[in-house]
Amino acid sequence: MVATVLMVAEKPSIAQTLADALSPGHKYSTRTGVSPACKVFEYEGDFYGQRAWFKVTSCAGHVYSIDFPPEYNNWDRVDPLTLFGAPTVKMEANPKLRMPKHFQTEAKGCTYLVLWLDCDREGENICYEVMDNAVPYLSSAGGQQQVWRAQFSSLAPVDLKRAMASLGSPSKDMSDSVDARAEMDLKLGCAFTRFQTKYFQGKYGDLDTNLVSYGPCQTPTLWFCVRRSDEINSFQPESYYTIDASISKAGRDLDLQWDRGQVFDMPVASLFMSLLQDNAKALVTEISQKEDRMARPQALNTVAMLKMASTRLGLGPQQAMHMAERLYLDGYLTYPRTETNTYPKNFDLQGAVRAQAGHHTWGAYSQDLLARGLAKAREGVDMGDHPPITPVRAASESQLGDAYRLYEMITRHFLATVSADCKFLRTRVNLDMNGEGFSLSGRKVIDPGFTAIQRSGEMEDVVIPDFSRGETVEVKKVSMGSHKTRPPPYLSESDLLSLMEKHGIGTDASMATHINNICERNYVKLAEGRRLIPTQLGIALVHGYQMVDNELVIPKVRANMEKNCTLVAEGKADIMPVVQHCLRLFRDKFIYYVANVDLVDQLFETIFKSLEAAGRPLSRCGDCQRYLSVVDRKPVRMFCKTCNRIFKMPQNGQMKLYKELKCPLDNFELVFVSNKVGKSYPICPMCYDDPPFGAKEEQGKHWNLDHPIYKKYRPAVMSCIADNCSGTLCLDVDSGPKWQIDCNVCLQQLAIFEDKAHKIKVTSDLCEECSSVLLDVVFSKGKSPLPDGQPEMKACLVCNEVFNAHTVSKTGKNFFRRNPGKGKGKGKGKKGKGKNKGMFATQWKSNVWSQRQCKLSGYFRSEEDKAEQRGRELARQKK
Repeated sequence: MVATVLMVAEKPSIAQTLADALSPGHKYSTRTGVSPACKVFEYEGDFYGQRAWFKVTSCAGHVYSIDFPPEYNNWDRVDPLTLFGAPTVKMEANPKLRMPKHFQTEAKGCTYLVLWLDCDREGENICYEVMDNAVPYLSSAGGQQQVWRAQFSSLAPVDLKRAMASLGSPSKDMSDSVDARAEMDLKLGCAFTRFQTKYFQGKYGDLDTNLVSYGPCQTPTLWFCVRRSDEINSFQPESYYTIDASISKAGRDLDLQWDRGQVFDMPVASLFMSLLQDNAKALVTEISQKEDRMARPQALNTVAMLKMASTRLGLGPQQAMHMAERLYLDGYLTYPRTETNTYPKNFDLQGAVRAQAGHHTWGAYSQDLLARGLAKAREGVDMGDHPPITPVRAASESQLGDAYRLYEMITRHFLATVSADCKFLRTRVNLDMNGEGFSLSGRKVIDPGFTAIQRSGEMEDVVIPDFSRGETVEVKKVSMGSHKTRPPPYLSESDLLSLMEKHGIGTDASMATHINNICERNYVKLAEGRRLIPTQLGIALVHGYQMVDNELVIPKVRANMEKNCTLVAEGKADIMPVVQHCLRLFRDKFIYYVANVDLVDQLFETIFKSLEAAGRPLSRCGDCQRYLSVVDRKPVRMFCKTCNRIFKMPQNGQMKLYKELKCPLDNFELVFVSNKVGKSYPICPMCYDDPPFGAKEEQGKHWNLDHPIYKKYRPAVMSCIADNCSGTLCLDVDSGPKWQIDCNVCLQQLAIFEDKAHKIKVTSDLCEECSSVLLDVVFSKGKSPLPDGQPEMKACLVCNEVFNAHTVSKTGKNFFRRNPGKGKGKGKGKKGKGKNKGMFATQWKSNVWSQRQCKLSGYFRSEEDKAEQRGRELARQKK
């Protein structure tokens, strides 16, 4: 009997790599699965001595994400304190991918499940997400083990085959540690973030951030930056003095180093200076030479790679991590998330170097290295996760594009780790000038070793003339230099990564994300040299936390959380006691913080403007008839001082009063919003912030088609033509004479009739062919494109030849071109005359339109198509 084996990778590209590496003769078939993102690769082979049919597929990262139930996601109605005890649910990370159904379908009829997820804690957690959906559908294996776990660190075929031959079991403890961290981060992060955001955005108008967020990793990361900023601001410069001397030898002027280095007392420095000015001669007292060496680097782990990418390549940690992951998925690097910086004893260093022997840049160096023999790599720390980051195969710049810089850095570093140490001869000449000691140093490279390949460590000779002991040398110049001590620089990304690693903030995989978060939240700014300068907001938050409870920001608390999660991963602690202990601790801290938030507020008052000072009056409130003010800084919002209420507004676009018209539902004056791409629409502040029709998914969209102001001022015409958009294209009644139609969801725009139309009205009639709403167009005098110059016509924009010919997409997505001989705004459609009536009315109200119905008349039309058609019309007229 042939068994069926389902193998699941973490990403679609890895699934194909698996099929190609493990299928006999690289022969496999491909088909589409339930998930639109994940194909299924099938082949026949052997599974532990029996014939088997293999199905290789994948997920696309996490199958589920953790969140609160919907009733807890309303910021205005849920007390943040209740979040600490709120239940959590696992929801599909991306419902459109249909991953649970995909695994359930593929698991039917299978006997075994082999998990090829990334070999870290997150990968282990995804294993159990896959198992939850696949295992219940597996066929019986007669009591044999059915679920297997592959351990691998590279996508090279030899490593994949080795992993297939030594399958193990997934670790529930490691998976639980991820769930523990996720629940703790969700609850305490959301509680603090919701409270802070509502409290401070309700008082200040120039915070310039959408969220005043708190995170158990993010906040200590910010603390490191603010602490350095405090050191810089409190630094008091101090004067110090040096004796700068130079001698002349063999026609060269040589600067000497003063043995005392520097002194901080000016009278003392002046005394030394007076001694040297009295006919000083430089007497050579000693010449020493010794062989020295610079040690080759250790193997590369994730943090070291991110630090090198920042300092040498100018790449941010998040950007470098994304590049490394792409190189791993494409089979050029080993797994880029590892804390280990020593090569395992069974690691094939010879094979890894041999793979680079044909490279056009360092191939010759690799060949020479193999011929001379590899140096023993330096010992490091084995964390028991993955081998260090190493190249898997050679690649050229044309293959990798911009990622080649990172690949080159990693490859050169790898070759350096198995190269010899750099050896050089150091020469030191000691000189005496009236009792004061000076020195001169030179260097001559004996063997460049690893510096010949690692660009950051090139060694150059420092040549000095020959001296003899007892020789007197002419003093060229003696002067006293005055200097001031300087403050330490702001932290660089590399410095910050080192501090996070030292204090246990984040993991090797998440450190880059935490640094990126404090930048996106406007807590720090990235300056020249990739240094992180805290903003006023970041400084105020950290100082405020320190005034209320210093443990909210110092790294110690987060480090303890990580240690507890590690205990869960190692099976030394249960998940529930760890989570409950942490949440109980932070719940108490949250209560204390809320009670003492005035201490933080006092800092904010000295830095930021109040809502009243930052806002400008715009429109009248429907409740109190006083003016609402708009705050143009992020997050854009309106507020009523009298009613003490804030209204969320669109985040992109300029706002002004709309004709002094009022909303018929709540009497609020309408506001006109226009953005950079030329799209404009009226909104009611109350209806935008709290949609009146109860459709939660409508909140935040530009407008709701059921609202009376849009039925009048932005009437619906047809479904949106943009890909994956369920919106509706609506006539902008304010756009004449250059009329346009805009989507109520995306940025799609259509320009219609150029400047030929004088008046356009959206009728209540539907096109019998495509169910679009018919337009009644009155053309300007002398500009009508209709036959015989007719001034007015009612027709479909899609199906009528003349209307269609004068419609162009302004966003690059081509509009329709009719198929010859079909439909002229009346007559039979594909489903017969009259059968589509009422379809539009049903579909546009739900804001979901079929793309297929929109495309009945042909394909999209571009500017080039229009130009071509005009040319043909001119040629026809000349004939």
